[in-house]
Amino acid sequence: MAQEEEELIVDGPKEVDMFTSVRCLGYLSSVNLLVAVCVGMYVRWEVTSEPMILVIFILGLFVLGIASILHYYFAMEQASNSLFHLWFGFLLGLLCFLNSPALDSNVKEVVANYLLLASVVMKTVWAATERICGAIRHKPVLLTSSELLELLGFGIASTAMLLSTSVAIMGLVVALGALIVDLRMKSLLAVPNLISFALVTSLVFFRALHITANPYAFGCYLGRQLCEPVLDVYFSGLGPSERWMPVLSLGKVWRRLSMLPLCLIELTFFVLAALKLSYLELWYLVIPGFCLFGLFWSICHIILLITIWGFHTKLSECQKAWRAQRSSRRSLEQVMASRGIRHFCLISERLVFFCLLSTVILGAVSWQPSCGLFLSILLVVLPLESLTHSMFHELGSCLGGTCVGYALVIPTSFCSADAQPTLLPPEQVQQLNLRSTGMLSNVQRLFSHHMIQTFGCDYSTSGVTLEAVQNKLRSFMELRTEDGPRHDTYLIFYSGHTHKSTGAWALAGGESFRLAQLLELWQEKNAGHCSRLILVLDTENSLHWVKEARRVESIHVAVQAAELCITSDLEAGDIPLLGDFTAEWVEFNCNPDSDTQWSEKGRTVTAIYGVSKRWSDYTLHVPTGSDVAKHWKTHFPEVTYPMVHLSNWCCGLNLFWFCSMCLRCFRRCKLAWFPPAVLDTGQGIKLVHS
Repeated sequence: MAQEEEELIVDGPKEVDMFTSVRCLGYLSSVNLLVAVCVGMYVRWEVTSEPMILVIFILGLFVLGIASILHYYFAMEQASNSLFHLWFGFLLGLLCFLNSPALDSNVKEVVANYLLLASVVMKTVWAATERICGAIRHKPVLLTSSELLELLGFGIASTAMLLSTSVAIMGLVVALGALIVDLRMKSLLAVPNLISFALVTSLVFFRALHITANPYAFGCYLGRQLCEPVLDVYFSGLGPSERWMPVLSLGKVWRRLSMLPLCLIELTFFVLAALKLSYLELWYLVIPGFCLFGLFWSICHIILLITIWGFHTKLSECQKAWRAQRSSRRSLEQVMASRGIRHFCLISERLVFFCLLSTVILGAVSWQPSCGLFLSILLVVLPLESLTHSMFHELGSCLGGTCVGYALVIPTSFCSADAQPTLLPPEQVQQLNLRSTGMLSNVQRLFSHHMIQTFGCDYSTSGVTLEAVQNKLRSFMELRTEDGPRHDTYLIFYSGHTHKSTGAWALAGGESFRLAQLLELWQEKNAGHCSRLILVLDTENSLHWVKEARRVESIHVAVQAAELCITSDLEAGDIPLLGDFTAEWVEFNCNPDSDTQWSEKGRTVTAIYGVSKRWSDYTLHVPTGSDVAKHWKTHFPEVTYPMVHLSNWCCGLNLFWFCSMCLRCFRRCKLAWFPPAVLDTGQGIKLVHS
């Protein structure tokens, strides 16, 4: 299990000399640290004549010998590294806390301090060089085993102090662990949290505990712990869903149990903040301020706990569905997108932001520079809440939207003089039925692969009336997600006979269905909403709809169509038929290893797409005020309803409207003048043209 937690795995180097030099630099850093710890412990024993220090020093050398034996004679690298990191964390803690003014003028102590400084510099240079040379591979992990053991060792070393001091230092160790996770997850507020941690610990924390810590030992410890997470903020190439996978893949029970320590930490922070009321200075400001902002904090954190519980419930449903469909090689991210997790996260992001804001305000109102435990708990709470905010923000940004699809196949390819579809001759019925069922099978594969909710796949050999098509499409366009808002994308697939002059669908009774009629239905059902419509046509005359879609201005619509190029070389047997495009296009969208070359010359089946003028303006559905209000009434008690208006007002501010307007114009021009050969819709479906 510990092997799975390792964050960095060294890849095979391209240049052995460079790789060897980098590794030697890392070993030299550890040797430097070993010498510094030995000299520092010896100096403390020499100055204080405390026998316990000598016992610990000798025991440390004994443990180091055991670690070496386990590593070199028994090949137990994991056990050896665990002992090494645990013991070095403990010894660095002792060097930090067992400090006195008498050591300042000792030459050996000065040498030990400079060795500690050189060790952390070498460690940083080593880590940076590995990342610049690409000699490591990042894996999703919250804390590596070495970081966890060194944190544990440092916390154990604090037990040499008084109980109240030891508890505060242990809180600081937990805060450091939370900060490491915050940096590794690339939280939006990770850098401000890092600055806050550095300022509080250097200026206030140890002064509140009335101890004089060794700044070199403490700086060495912090530098060794933080150098890799800080560098990975830039160098780590893991995506948001990959970084959060250790949390998303946790079992239901463990995720529920994780809320217990969170509740205890939040409650402890509130109790410690309430101790500010015992200070009589400026009571006329402190007491009203604490009552007001304490109430605001309480409401926000009730909302926080309900939100996290609701997220765990939805995530458990996604995990259950994902495990049931593992054979299809579908990712958990796709399942979460199809279940509307993105919408939930976008609303929750707003709520957690106010929770974080309430903590900052209450911490400022209840600021206690003389209470070390309050400072350490505040440094724990801020990274934890910023992690929660970052998780909802990144999942809301990276997850795709919801999509619903409908397919209609009318296998008639001959038309009478009055443009009515007629049945095929009996000898061709079987062949066409096989081709049509294959087409439906491909469409269902597309829906299943991209987790598109299926409204229906209709198949009719006798034609469909205009009224039936319109009623079916009205019902389809009225569909909504389980949470209430409309789907982000509505996809319609059609294959059948069309009129040569307009591309309109040829229906039973001599009727036809034009694109203008379809868009009129869409505008009626999508009024006031920002969903988009994608049409996929496997017909003979679909080019008309592509050109017409490019002239549409007010809505977001795209048409993916096919062109069948009939060649004069009929003996080659390469005659394109309806269904060929569907098979190739679905394979291209469902198989990442597909070798389909749409720009290949001489193709008998070519692809073409057209999008409306405002297609590039489209963004996935952002929760509106009514969405937030509906979400609030579903999940939260009535006492919290005033927060709805505050949330909608703050999140409705657009301070960068001019920049967004310029960017929107640039995207429109780029798509109109230089349309890409492959246009990714963001839903996993790609539009292509040859």
